[in-house]
Amino acid sequence: QALLVESGGGSVQPGGSLRLSCAASGFTLGYYIIGWFRQAPGKEREGVSCINAIGSRDGDTYYADSVKGRFTISRDDAKNMVYLQMNSLNVDDTAIYYCVMLGRCGGSSFPPPRNWGQGTQVTVAS
Repeated sequence: QALLVESGGGSVQPGGSLRLSCAASGFTLGYYIIGWFRQAPGKEREGVSCINAIGSRDGDTYYADSVKGRFTISRDDAKNMVYLQMNSLNVDDTAIYYCVMLGRCGGSSFPPPRNWGQGTQVTVAS
């Protein structure tokens, strides 16, 4: 059974940085389009970023406007991991972050995720 496990969340002050990690169990991450979604308190889940799979537009990335220039998604095929480096964090980035599988990456919006991890909490507060 495909399983995504997130880690790396925590509490940070505004302007700080965190790196989230997504590990796969039972499959090779590089063969799938992987993304990050988040859900802030009282808000809908929203797409944050995604990265294309090996072979098809390999390495192409996409970001929500709200995080563009601050967040960077990357993939380490040797470790079977996907990362989300988050810099210049602000209070609006406070949310549970989920590693997800997607059917596509790019275009005008994020598609509904195919499955979800358990999530990791990110809290930005002074």
